[in-house]
Amino acid sequence: MNFGPQHPAAHGVLRLILQLGSEINQRSDIHIGLLHRGTERLITTKHYIKSIPYFDRLDYVSMMTQEHAYCLAVERITGNNMVSVPTNFVRILFDELTRILNHMLAIACHALDIGSMSSIFWAFEEREKIMEFYERVCGARMHAAFHKPVNQFNYYVDKQLISDILNFSRHCYITLNEMHNVLTYTKIWKQRIINVGVLTIEDCKNYSLTGVMARGSGIKRDLRLVKYNCYSGYNLVNLKGFCGVNGDSYDRYMIRMMEMGESLNLISYVSSSLLSRYFTSDFLQVTSLNVNKIFNKNNNNNSYSSMEDLIEHFINWHTGFKVKKTTNIAYIESPKGEFGVILTGDGSEKPARCKIRSPSYFNLQVLPKLSKGHYLSDLAALIGTIDIVFGEVDR
Repeated sequence: MNFGPQHPAAHGVLRLILQLGSEINQRSDIHIGLLHRGTERLITTKHYIKSIPYFDRLDYVSMMTQEHAYCLAVERITGNNMVSVPTNFVRILFDELTRILNHMLAIACHALDIGSMSSIFWAFEEREKIMEFYERVCGARMHAAFHKPVNQFNYYVDKQLISDILNFSRHCYITLNEMHNVLTYTKIWKQRIINVGVLTIEDCKNYSLTGVMARGSGIKRDLRLVKYNCYSGYNLVNLKGFCGVNGDSYDRYMIRMMEMGESLNLISYVSSSLLSRYFTSDFLQVTSLNVNKIFNKNNNNNSYSSMEDLIEHFINWHTGFKVKKTTNIAYIESPKGEFGVILTGDGSEKPARCKIRSPSYFNLQVLPKLSKGHYLSDLAALIGTIDIVFGEVDR
């Protein structure tokens, strides 16, 4: 039987060839590549700064987290990873907003695929607010290109925007409670996902699963909490991790719900800290790196007041900066799992090689094991619990 790629529960362009016995799935063959664009090769044709928009178009539900990973990789390969506290706080703020953006869509579409329509209306109302925050800070609702690893001009964050985000974090709990009432405590929802798609810890290790897929089975691993890889100031905030017990779809659903609540706590703390400590005017001026060190320039960064500095800025942006022959890697905890970027420099202004480790690609490979022995009607619930986006799988 052919499933997808136009099936509404396929979450993109997933095509499955199913072997059924009655209505029981016996085998699933995954066909991917329908969205392949050669992203990793295209990145090697651009200067380091100009490749940021490619990462918005991988997992187009978790845009800023992937930009963040690329920024960390560039900062490390250039040897400038000393980022200021307010810059890290801004990155954490939008990473956690993006986590809510992703989980809201994942849970709402998961419920819709199974037959619950109410939650999607609450979820999309909150997602609309977050997309408005995106638009206010960078001018785009989805493809933000907001984070910059090397920024010759400082970017600004509006004080009123941070205040509005703080208010959002205080009121979004109402929506979470509504979704809990409609899903978590509903008998029909439990019957559809409890003991469906069970994974053991050994299964997670064998399939290299990360993120919610691994934590749902009891693996205590979250890169925001790992000491040797704690990035962008997550060690400065109080963060809780959540793990499942049974490793089924219900545990993974509950982890996503709990992570959204924890993200709201982080957003509230970071917003309050930015407002109370770092705002000296209506705008917070933050910069990612010492740009003059990267470009080997001694200008005063007055691009808006000096014609000479503006010309020099244009030249730097147009020609890029050279990176020595070296390789470095950066991993972050994206909403779907561990997202990694490996960059190799060859002494020029463009990377010699870029390798992307996308969590959806690894999480998808467990679908044949998950679906074997389940009814065909359970397939929509299993695809929803994995939470895949094919822009990230196919690249």
